[in-house]
Amino acid sequence: MLLGAALLLAGGRGTAAGGYAEIARLKGLNETVRGIRTMNDGEHYTVLEGNDIRRYAYAAETPGESLLPTPAPNLAITDYTLSPDERSILIASGRNPIYRHSYTTSYSLIRDGRILPVLRDAEAPRDATFSPDGGRIVYSDRNDLYVHDLTTQQTRRITDDGRWNEVINGTTDWVYEEEFGITRAYAFSPDGRRLAYLRFDESRVPLMEMMRFDGKLYNRAYSFKYPKAGEANSAVELWVADLETGAKQRIDTGPETDQYIPRIGWTPDGRPWYFRLNRRQNTFEMIVCEPHGAQRTVYEERAQQYVERVDDRTVTFVDRDRFLVRQESHTGYMHLYLYSLRRGLLEQVTKGEWEVTEVVGTDGKRVWYLSTETSPLRRNLYSVRLDGKDKQRLTQGEGYYTVAPSRGMKYFITTFSNVATPNVTEVCDAAGQRIRTLADSRTLREELAAHPRSVKEFFTFTTERGDTLNAYIVKPLGFDPSHRYPVLLTQYSGPGSQSVADRWSIDWEDALVEKGYVVVCADGRGTGFRGERFKKQTYGRLGALEVEDQLSLARHMAAQPWVDGGRIGIYGWSYGGFMALSCALKGLGTFRMAIAVAPVTSWRYYDTIYTEIYNNLPQFNAEGYDKYSPIHFARMLDDRRTRLLLIHGTADDNVHFQNTVEMARALNRAGKQYDMMVYPDQNHSMQPDATGHVRQKMIDYTLEHL
Repeated sequence: MLLGAALLLAGGRGTAAGGYAEIARLKGLNETVRGIRTMNDGEHYTVLEGNDIRRYAYAAETPGESLLPTPAPNLAITDYTLSPDERSILIASGRNPIYRHSYTTSYSLIRDGRILPVLRDAEAPRDATFSPDGGRIVYSDRNDLYVHDLTTQQTRRITDDGRWNEVINGTTDWVYEEEFGITRAYAFSPDGRRLAYLRFDESRVPLMEMMRFDGKLYNRAYSFKYPKAGEANSAVELWVADLETGAKQRIDTGPETDQYIPRIGWTPDGRPWYFRLNRRQNTFEMIVCEPHGAQRTVYEERAQQYVERVDDRTVTFVDRDRFLVRQESHTGYMHLYLYSLRRGLLEQVTKGEWEVTEVVGTDGKRVWYLSTETSPLRRNLYSVRLDGKDKQRLTQGEGYYTVAPSRGMKYFITTFSNVATPNVTEVCDAAGQRIRTLADSRTLREELAAHPRSVKEFFTFTTERGDTLNAYIVKPLGFDPSHRYPVLLTQYSGPGSQSVADRWSIDWEDALVEKGYVVVCADGRGTGFRGERFKKQTYGRLGALEVEDQLSLARHMAAQPWVDGGRIGIYGWSYGGFMALSCALKGLGTFRMAIAVAPVTSWRYYDTIYTEIYNNLPQFNAEGYDKYSPIHFARMLDDRRTRLLLIHGTADDNVHFQNTVEMARALNRAGKQYDMMVYPDQNHSMQPDATGHVRQKMIDYTLEHL
């Protein structure tokens, strides 16, 4: 998954020209409530406050109760899990990153007010969780699975063939982690006796070597398996282990080995299920395994181009027989359908030219969901009966909601913002009525009231080809239409993404607005939440239509009487970097300046799952990979009129530094002049050290060259 437009930012150091340090400070004042977990009674919840885990009641305002011993241990909590009986807490403390979402950590167990030793013999534990009865903990260590009995304090090895860069048991390889969004690849049966897990054989996956410097005398290569478009993936198998006897059984997932198994689990009555997705990602099945070896496909979806990414939101079990599916292939909009394990399709639950973005929960009679019904730019909470009747809107604000429900769906914790309103987190009852406010970003609100900042304004514009695009503009305070302003286009533009949304945000571009620049963003063709047809028209030709739309936006802005048409720039990161670079080269001098951060410069360099779902395999669509690669039109850069800055981290395991190296090679051969900023040992997000520095660099570069 390429990096989206929104980034978690650490602080940075401003310069005299600057402004990013202040932006980062304000961003940190936008309050969030961390680690919300509903409790079994549906009347209480827990949150992570600083380095404490506290329990609160939904219905009444109370001081809250710490669940940690007194005095509180110094554990530097990064995550926590309550046991099923809620008498124990498994605490993860410290984080040693592996890739973007994976890390090893130290674990501690809190039970009955005491800290108990747990997993002390593990070298690099990760992805630990309780069994359904709370008596065991399963975890991964160096590519193998282990089970730890909390009563006997004994640890038993479940698998024994894990090897770095060869075999992985119970956790995912790089590409599953990045693109399917999971690191834990195991699931307990409801009775806790059996464990389903995935086994990855990545021995045939080509090896990627990423150079590490780390300030040492001799640099070293960090080697990991990374399948680039068209190359070999891991061969993935589904196994079930009996935790009582230690016996293991492989589940037959079909004759095709070049396929994906992006999710596994158990039905409420204890049958294993798995998702199966073909390499092209245009046929998706959910398959249930019967007790005596038979298997049944209980849901199947096919699409001409691709089936939208499957994840934890794709299927939601209602009870022992019924489940909800979220899909777009039937009507062209993402909606909910009710299925039976025995009888197939029962009901289309939601309908309309809008999209369900998330299933929040169900009580067996109704389903609660977030959708774009009021606007593609907004999210609101609704509930509806499972027969599609009696739909109710439960949130009334015009903006963007996220929701954490209670068990039993009696309460909700909602976080709301819009372009003029920082985060407000509230507890609401089942009808959506506010009970109390947990956080309201008051300090930030007071600062914004005392020192107003420019706010996004939404607009639409129609390109020369007749496509209407959603966009926003941010103008300097005191905007005077009789003056002429420089304009920066900021965008991401990737398939199914959204940058134009009615939610509060602040980033480095806002520092430019304070300096008298106009910032504009448009979601071009291929972006999300406007239906399948709008999104999938970029299939097989990434960078063709999207570039046309950004060039149209640049021309549209240049035509405004208050815009200095000779001072238009463009910026993007990751997919957005690919776009900014492509626009700079194809713009024929349209842009005075372009900044491309961590850009993909050839889709042949990017991973199988992401690239092939949108561009097919290069073996079948070579033109789609080469025709739109910036490397192949480096000669088109008008370096007398367009100042180009390439930025990349050398330890980017996602969009490899190779992309920028090969772009530089092509520009050099074409005799073009450009600028480059390299961040040693920084990853795709410019972490751990450079999140602030890179943004200040972009501010300074824009002020100097646009």
